[in-house]
Amino acid sequence: MPLPPLTDLLSTARVVALPLVTRFRGVDHREALLLEGPAGWTEFSPFLEYDDAEASTWLAAALDFGWQAQPTPVRSTVPVNATVPAVDAAAVADVLARFDGCRTAKVKVAERGQRLADDVARVRAVRTAMGPEGRVRLDANGGWNVDEAEHAVHALAEFDLEYLEQPCATVEELTELRERIADWDIPVAADESVRKAADPLAVARAGAADLIVVKAQPLGGARRALGIVAEAGLPAVVSSALDTSVGLAMGLALAAALPDLPYDCGLGTASLLAADVTTEPLRPEAGVLKVRRVTPDATLLERHAADADRREWWLARLERCHALLAGTP
Repeated sequence: MPLPPLTDLLSTARVVALPLVTRFRGVDHREALLLEGPAGWTEFSPFLEYDDAEASTWLAAALDFGWQAQPTPVRSTVPVNATVPAVDAAAVADVLARFDGCRTAKVKVAERGQRLADDVARVRAVRTAMGPEGRVRLDANGGWNVDEAEHAVHALAEFDLEYLEQPCATVEELTELRERIADWDIPVAADESVRKAADPLAVARAGAADLIVVKAQPLGGARRALGIVAEAGLPAVVSSALDTSVGLAMGLALAAALPDLPYDCGLGTASLLAADVTTEPLRPEAGVLKVRRVTPDATLLERHAADADRREWWLARLERCHALLAGTP
């Protein structure tokens, strides 16, 4: 795809800052830059701490979604999971109530500053709320070493876990942990070891995971993510990066095109936002999302516009990442 001129991107760029219902991974607002291309609206929202080299892959995904037709879908709806941040156990029921009809919950664990006892209490509350037929998966975001992860599995296995997502940071650690807990029949999923890796297939070649988590923006778009899933030869879950509904639509395009979708996807995260850029946000209804694109509402774009300093920060980032994609200094 020819790279759209920077002037075209700047002409439609809108920067928003959306409040979250509850603090999530250390932030209480989600910033994003939205663009309108020939194929529709798209999103560029790498996390603030990411450098330009990593962020430029997110821009490639945004340009693909806004300027190109997406892969042919094989389904019109996608089942999604609830996402439970590292909240107190007493707050779990209120969080789950925001995810209409979801039969699966992903629970954040290994939060910095918390203890394993906090994780156990939170997961117990989720299991109680979901009932015996609900599915409970955990996401540690690489926060444990191998010994800590093994200890956590012993403490949390009683809650009938669907899988454990990125319990340790490295492929080597995941491989060792998977060997240690083989008798527990708890699958290991890789997320950061795919989307933040120079070689996203290394985790599959090493036998370090039973399934992979793929995200459209960090992997450069739906087409590239589909190729990674095909080459990995492992079951895949499509997840979000706490996107606005515009960005979630990109993830839906990916999930809709996967030949097989054995797990509920982590694309219901608009329910964690206290505001969105559309009057029809992509929030779960009866546990599913309809596959569709999203057009922002002009009033909401104005209401949630970032301040001038943050807008300039994002536009400068856009310009630098565009230059990287163009191969110019």
